[in-house]
Amino acid sequence: MKQNRILYIQYTNPAGYPPLEHSSQILAKEGWKILFLGTGASGADALKFPAHPNITIYQIPFCEAGWRQKLHYIRFCFWIFISVLRWQPQWIYASDILICPIAYLLTFFPQVKVIYHEHDSPTTTSDSLFINWCLQARVKLAYRAKFCILPNQDRVNKFALETTTDKQIFCVWNCPRRQEVSDTDSFTQKNELWLWYHGSIVPSQLPMTVIKAMAKLQKNIKLRIAGYETIGHQGYVQELQTLANTMGIGDRIQYVGTFSQRSELLESCSKCDIGLSLFIKPTMQPMTGASNKPFDYLACGLPLIVSDLPDWQQMYVKTGYGLACNPEDIDSVVKTIQWYSQHPLETKTMGEKGQQKILDEWNYETQFELVKNQL
Repeated sequence: MKQNRILYIQYTNPAGYPPLEHSSQILAKEGWKILFLGTGASGADALKFPAHPNITIYQIPFCEAGWRQKLHYIRFCFWIFISVLRWQPQWIYASDILICPIAYLLTFFPQVKVIYHEHDSPTTTSDSLFINWCLQARVKLAYRAKFCILPNQDRVNKFALETTTDKQIFCVWNCPRRQEVSDTDSFTQKNELWLWYHGSIVPSQLPMTVIKAMAKLQKNIKLRIAGYETIGHQGYVQELQTLANTMGIGDRIQYVGTFSQRSELLESCSKCDIGLSLFIKPTMQPMTGASNKPFDYLACGLPLIVSDLPDWQQMYVKTGYGLACNPEDIDSVVKTIQWYSQHPLETKTMGEKGQQKILDEWNYETQFELVKNQL
């Protein structure tokens, strides 16, 4: 009997998307053979998947925008088509908008079923002819794919409206796996309170108001940052550090760089006390359930500080997993952090409650179960 095979394709570094790591690890554990074909990524090139005997990963180097990138994309397409013919997977797992033209063509290959997983919902119009071509292919792929996956219900509804597809759409939150839940107690450093942020380091998610708030707080409250700068915000880490130095708190801000694997990232996260998951204004696409940050923090035993947006308060604050603040208001940020510093026992309890929620429900094994049963 032929062994189950699934080919993951994405025109970026697949390790930049935790759900791809989670789903592939779950399937590999059950005996599936997994092949990833991707590229490098600016800022996120260092990210890697953990090794597994059933998972093979091939990537071609990242290419900057311009005419060379168009040739690069064509080369990538041919690489995908040849690999499908040679490796003969039963399933293709396609991720995000740039892969849609290739994935749509693959739906016509015999004996191949295609899944489309949209991590980031695109705008429906663009000035770019190429992006508009990808958007048209997205609609066609929505009709031809076996089924589609999106990371929260609002995006599911939006996708169904935009594509008018009659195919099944699964809502799968970007949760960690159960094995990623830390067994290390938070709040072990009684003399210090460490705030933690990880992800893409951009002003909309780690605003300078956090640094300004730190300057108003006692010296034992510190901030540790992990992640990478995006193409649009090169040098932002240095801007944060320069501001901290100017305000006399440079020694209380630590940038630890990019961890190549999630296990290293979460280990460092678990040594801190409070997780920051902020957006300075309502986002163009709904983020609750789609943002992996709060789930990762809770898995490590960290209670949350989230933006005072209605959906974030409903999901994380009213349920007792964190507090909310206005990330554009320095005093609001100060007040929220101060509450945690003055209530260590309550903070520890909130973190433990969050970990249990991850183990019981907010884990990728639970979220992915319905999808796995379709394969």
